[in-house]
Amino acid sequence: MKARLDTVKSWLVEAAPDIVCLQEIKTTDEGFPAELFESLGYNCAVTDKRAITGWPSSPSGPPEDVVKGLPAVEGDDHARYIEAVVPGESGRIVRVASIYAPNGNPPGTERFAYKLAWLERLHHHIRHLLTFEEPLILVGDYNVIPTPDDCHDPRAWAGDALFQPETRAAFRRISNLGLTDAFRACHAEPHCYTFWDYQAGAWVKDHGIRIDHCLVGRLRQPTGLSVVT
Repeated sequence: MKARLDTVKSWLVEAAPDIVCLQEIKTTDEGFPAELFESLGYNCAVTDKRAITGWPSSPSGPPEDVVKGLPAVEGDDHARYIEAVVPGESGRIVRVASIYAPNGNPPGTERFAYKLAWLERLHHHIRHLLTFEEPLILVGDYNVIPTPDDCHDPRAWAGDALFQPETRAAFRRISNLGLTDAFRACHAEPHCYTFWDYQAGAWVKDHGIRIDHCLVGRLRQPTGLSVVT
C-alpha cells in the first residue's frame, strides 16, 4: 500500500470517485494511511487484519453501520469483507460492501473447499442484506471468471480455481439473487478484463481475465454516487 500511495493520490484527485473500495492493502488499522485519504475529503473504515483487507470510504459523510467480516465461523479470521452505509443524494442511504474472495488454488484442496464455503457464506449474507430493501453495491475482487467471454483463453484457465464449474456456479447463485452485474449492464462486448498477470507480457498482449465485479441491487433510482475498486 505505502509503495503506491503517490499513484493512488494522483488518481483520486483526477477521477474524484465518491466511494473507493480497496482490497489487499496489507496493513492494520494503525498502519493505514488515513491522513492521506482524509486530506482529500474521504472518511475511512478499515478491517483490522494485516494480510488481506478492504475498506469503503466516502467524501459525502462518515460510513455508518460498519460491519467487518461475514458472520463468524470458527477458525476463519481472514479480513475479506467489510460493509458500511453511506449517504447518497437527497439523504438516501446506500449500503456498500468491499469484497476480497479467496483465490482457492489449487482445485481439489482445502483451499478450494474454503473458497466455495466462503462464497456460500457470502450468498447467505447477501440474501439477508436484500431484506433491508435499501440500495446495495457489492464490489471487489471475487476471484471468479464468470464465463468464457471473461478471459482471453478459456483453455489456459481450465485447471484454475477461478474458472472451475463449482466456482462459476457459486457466482451465478449470488447473481441470481436479483443482482445486476453493473459492468455487463453497460458493456455487453466480450473479452473486457480487470486483471492481467505480471508475467509473459499479458498486459501488452491483452491476455487478461475479469475477476473484479460490481453487483448491485435495489437501485431503482440513481444514487448520485460513483463507486470504484
